[in-house]
Amino acid sequence: MLGHLSFGVEDLDRAARFYDRVMEPFGWVRVWSTPKGVGYGPPGGGDKLALFPRPGQVQAPGAGFHLAFDAPSRAAVDAFHAAALSAGGTDGGAPGLRPHYGATYYAAFVLDPDGHKLEAVHQ
Repeated sequence: MLGHLSFGVEDLDRAARFYDRVMEPFGWVRVWSTPKGVGYGPPGGGDKLALFPRPGQVQAPGAGFHLAFDAPSRAAVDAFHAAALSAGGTDGGAPGLRPHYGATYYAAFVLDPDGHKLEAVHQ
């Protein structure tokens, strides 16, 4: 359904260091990198997430928006959350079952260093 998503970030190097770590549990890697941006996706594929520097202009979307990544396992959700916190992210909800979303909905939430709300989910 979606081709890719892109975010503006204050500091491209800081954001790239963060996303290099948090994409790893999903098997995603940096698929391209220039001084004007970086892209993440499956190895050998195109980008599914692109980051572009927009110093002084970044404003994370408001309430109701977040980006959810499909995680291949609960362990990947746990690894995503731990990697995000150790790379400068902010906890938005520890890994665990979310029965109000579904009996097998296991997720974690974080904010990236620019305030973008991210989720990892395994069902």
